[in-house]
Amino acid sequence: MSKLERQKLTLPKGHDKLLLHSCCAPCSGEVMETLIESGIDFSIFFYNPNIHPVKEYLIRKEENIRFAEKHNIPFIDCDYDTDNWFARAKGMENEPEKGIRCTMCFDMRFERTALYAKEHGFSLISSSLGISRWKNMQQINDCGHRSASHYEGISYWDYNWRKNGGAVRMLEISKNEEFYQQEYCGCVYSLRDTNRWRMKNGRDRIQLGVKFYSNAMDDEN
Repeated sequence: MSKLERQKLTLPKGHDKLLLHSCCAPCSGEVMETLIESGIDFSIFFYNPNIHPVKEYLIRKEENIRFAEKHNIPFIDCDYDTDNWFARAKGMENEPEKGIRCTMCFDMRFERTALYAKEHGFSLISSSLGISRWKNMQQINDCGHRSASHYEGISYWDYNWRKNGGAVRMLEISKNEEFYQQEYCGCVYSLRDTNRWRMKNGRDRIQLGVKFYSNAMDDEN
């Protein structure tokens, strides 16, 4: 694996520690390594009630825990309140990816992150969600800033984790760590729509828990 020369980061505006919302190990791996090499004090906050089904949720969470423990990073495991998520998603079941349902989902997760930060002595939050090329970074950052604004003294750090080779390094770490490879964003509607696309294009439906970056990348070469 190549060694990425990372630019050392400092937290903005005098903040001394960070609460990092993580959606999964593949997206957060590069972010975590950058923060570690920069000497930044941070904790991982795992709150993703959108992920469906529970089998997929547990796989993604355990991968994230494994990587956090490897680097001695505190991991905060938040509630899997799917009923709340489905209630908020009502009426948005057929909205497209990157639409208003995704905005609702980001808002929900970031609001919970900001609340935890307020209650536990963090003044700065951020997320690994924006490193994925499948996500709309502006949409994510808007949700992050909006959620932080609900709590006095809480700020959202909208650093672009994709730049300086971050997106490429994310894939290298995923392969080296043999992370589980998610084949859809996470929610039941994303799973439904991805399977519809796959079947329309002559591909098999997604099989949960079988594809990892190590063997998946070999298959694509």
